[in-house]
Amino acid sequence: MKRILPSRVLINVILLFLSLVWIYPIFISVTYSFKSRVESNRSNVWAMPKANALPENLNYIQFSVGFFNSMGASFVYALVGAGCAVAFATLAAYAIAHLPIKGRMFWFLWIYSGTIFPFQMYLIPVFRMYNVFGLYNTRLGMMLFYMSICIPFAMFVIRNFFTGISREVLESAKIDGASNMTVLLKILVPMSVAPMAVVFFTQFAWCWGDLLFGMTFTKSIGIRPVMPTLAVLSNHSPALLLAGIIASIPTLLLFTLLQKNMETGLVYQSK
Repeated sequence: MKRILPSRVLINVILLFLSLVWIYPIFISVTYSFKSRVESNRSNVWAMPKANALPENLNYIQFSVGFFNSMGASFVYALVGAGCAVAFATLAAYAIAHLPIKGRMFWFLWIYSGTIFPFQMYLIPVFRMYNVFGLYNTRLGMMLFYMSICIPFAMFVIRNFFTGISREVLESAKIDGASNMTVLLKILVPMSVAPMAVVFFTQFAWCWGDLLFGMTFTKSIGIRPVMPTLAVLSNHSPALLLAGIIASIPTLLLFTLLQKNMETGLVYQSK
């Protein structure tokens, strides 16, 4: 029979305690979402709900602010924004890392400069431009913005991975008659699935969790993203917590689907 070391027991106890500290607020949020607005105002925040007001809260978040419409809009923005950003960033990273173009470092720094400045600097210029071109409060405008703002970071990560791939592998494929696009699609992209999954997930999560730009560039139900919609629910605590729990589901599901690629990709990025 193996002897359990006291230090190991202590570590397990500490981890168990930290897990409970982490889970307990989530448990309280779930139970609080079953309360009605009246009960939440009269009872203690730690008290268990006396009745099931979940259907009432679901109706409120949908019919008062169009919460599920906002979730659909955010899903489209995040999916298109992150997906197109990864696609365009892959093309740019391949050109900068492996094609004989002039001024590689200039183009790299030019694109990457989009991540250097605070994002708040883009608010007024983009807002004015969107008003001029009729993109304010439109789904197209939001998709274009999220796509463009995600490209610099995506290009930076993918380009760093591409530079670590041996040029001999690519040159041998070109000797066999492969074109530049064939090399990219059939050699580099399959080798880069894991890093691309990391980039896609991080940019999807950023687009999903954005509050500032969604609140500035939209105003209508069905076009406004989910996070600005959550901010409108601040006067109804149970509905706000319920909406927050539901809004966290898509990113959790996406992380679960990409978990294997995420683990591999994070190992690559740490090297």
